[in-house]
Amino acid sequence: MNAFSHKFMKVGFEIVGFVVFLLLSFGCKQSVKTPNAQEPLNPMVISDSLPWSERMALSVIKRHPEAWQTENDSVVKWNYKIGLLCTSFEELFKKTRNIKYSDYVEAYSKKVIDSSGQILNYRMDAYNIDMINSGKILFFLYDKTNDKRYLNALRTLRLQLKGHPRTKSGGFWHKKIYPNQMWLDGLYMGAPFYAAYNVRFEKADKIDDIIKQFRLVYQNTFDEETGLLYHAWDESKQMEWADKLTGKSPGFWSRSMGWYMMAMVDVLDYIPDGHPGRDEIIGYLNKLSEALAKHQHETGLWYQVTDLPNKEGNYLEASASCMFVYAFAKGHTKGYLPEKYYSLAQKAFNGIVNALIKIDEDGEIHITQICGSAGLGGIPYRDGSFEYYVGEKIKTDNLHGTGPFILAALSLDQ
Repeated sequence: MNAFSHKFMKVGFEIVGFVVFLLLSFGCKQSVKTPNAQEPLNPMVISDSLPWSERMALSVIKRHPEAWQTENDSVVKWNYKIGLLCTSFEELFKKTRNIKYSDYVEAYSKKVIDSSGQILNYRMDAYNIDMINSGKILFFLYDKTNDKRYLNALRTLRLQLKGHPRTKSGGFWHKKIYPNQMWLDGLYMGAPFYAAYNVRFEKADKIDDIIKQFRLVYQNTFDEETGLLYHAWDESKQMEWADKLTGKSPGFWSRSMGWYMMAMVDVLDYIPDGHPGRDEIIGYLNKLSEALAKHQHETGLWYQVTDLPNKEGNYLEASASCMFVYAFAKGHTKGYLPEKYYSLAQKAFNGIVNALIKIDEDGEIHITQICGSAGLGGIPYRDGSFEYYVGEKIKTDNLHGTGPFILAALSLDQ
């Protein structure tokens, strides 16, 4: 073999050796992969030894690592439902002192409020009372961080209420696009924030106005026969859904009364002892609680349309049941309601857990049978009939249910 041939063979062996090295290396790298790349290395398991409040909160975080994702949308939003959830997380943090829960709220707020305090996608001139609700979490965040963005955002929302259109009798419209109308929902959306801000920054000089909002809604939606409250009232009596003599909407929607019940027990935190309006609100709370107790199902739950349990299509609804638990339990704990309502709250919560909570193998929990949304008027037109309320989409893990479930569990130390 000549020198040239020897050199050629040597180069050939080197090339083959290099290729073999690469193949072996590639094979080794492949061998360190997990058997199933779809499975996380450290799946989050939620212990069943935790209270229900934490089990739900951790389940929410597991599904949605950031609060803005809970709407299952790609867009960051400022809205009342995320505010409701964050309110429950704030209360959970106060109970547990686990910063996981306060961090969840703060991360959302920093995403939706810029450093100057401007709120993303918020339009004051829409005069939508729903937009006020999320503002309640900002008091907590401002105290925690002393970040002026939260104070500026608080001032913006208070400014909305100063210019918010009202009925001739003095009640806040539900929205600018719904003139002359007050909905039960709106009392939860606006009144507790209004009271908290007024007591903290304005020397509590608007308490009478806040109580007036509850009075107007109660007196104009109250039904003598059942003791229940209709969903809404149109002072002008011009809406198609409004009774031409009273302006009342036609049906009893449980969640609307749930909003009103939660609004009462929350706003009472800010009405001073001795103020004449305090007993007035407590009176409304007791009367409505008594009426609702008569419509509680044997499971402890309440129907979507409160007074028609046997009508085909009606169903036991989660969000309203959770809201009533919270209001009954907090109402008793604060001394507003007799002891029997705490027992009714416990019965209802047990019913929610037994009938409506589903548990995955990893401990993640889900709450079912939640009315996705309901309203009146608008496009497409919503007439407030029985068929309308039971025809709205029924959802699982909707924010109308998860937030109130956490609040309900906390109110019972569960």
